Amino acid sequence: MRIPTYSICNLLGADRCISELVIAKLNDFVKKHSDLVFPHRHDFFQIVFFTGGGGQHSIDFQQYEIEAGQLYCMMPGQVHTWSFGPDTDGFLINFNESFITSMCHNPHFLYDFPMFNSLGGQTVSIPAEEAGRAIEHHLQKMWEEYRTYDGEFKNDLMRALLLELLIRIARNIETAPADHASKHNQTLLRNYQKLIEQHYRTLRLPKDYADLLYITPNHLNAVCNATAGKSAGELIRDRVLLEAKRMLVNAEYSISEVGYQLDFQDNAYFSRFFKKYTGATPEEFRKNGGKAVAAAVPAL
Repeated sequence: MRIPTYSICNLLGADRCISELVIAKLNDFVKKHSDLVFPHRHDFFQIVFFTGGGGQHSIDFQQYEIEAGQLYCMMPGQVHTWSFGPDTDGFLINFNESFITSMCHNPHFLYDFPMFNSLGGQTVSIPAEEAGRAIEHHLQKMWEEYRTYDGEFKNDLMRALLLELLIRIARNIETAPADHASKHNQTLLRNYQKLIEQHYRTLRLPKDYADLLYITPNHLNAVCNATAGKSAGELIRDRVLLEAKRMLVNAEYSISEVGYQLDFQDNAYFSRFFKKYTGATPEEFRKNGGKAVAAAVPAL
């Protein structure tokens, strides 16, 4: 099976390819796009807030039960499936990265938000009751603006409203205010995660990243353990495993090609690595539709 990647253009049709933003009621969207192939990927960001219903959805092989008040924020490239109950509803927002970054100088702006962090990000959350009501009210406001007004400055207002929504979500995710040392560690961790995202295919040792960050490997490891609850090596390993899973569910790649693309010396070494940390061989994982056997994961 080949995993399709959908763009906003795919979903809206060729006559509306200039659109960079879609806001819809979830139930309407699902009915309109009943032909979506699962699993699939997007090349855009997606935010969904459930107001009711049931069923399941998964993001990067993590399964979630749907409940009212649940929120998920998905990045481009993540593998996604869903099986919604007939009464499931809420709000859905799809937007291209350029829709937001066109108004800021930081090209990686969106990835600074905690819900759009590929390593340790809180993709799925249930906001506290008051915060959830505020988010739902804000989404209602965005949806009404999106569907009822088509005049000048519409996109500018939608950008502002979307940015406010992202901040509301991020504030809900963030924990108690940190002291200066903790803020420094969080910044260092984010920089480390960005470097992993750039180099995980070729750099596998924490000391390589410590050199890029101008710190010692011991300092990097201490910061990761204190801030992320994982060692520096585990964060690298997790990213390699995630990419391996994403590639394995796509029949476009042979198993040996997946290992080669991820810079493993040979197919046997890749298979041993994958089974050690997932409990399934690459062949078993692919045959089982992306569901690995639970395993005790040794620490690095």
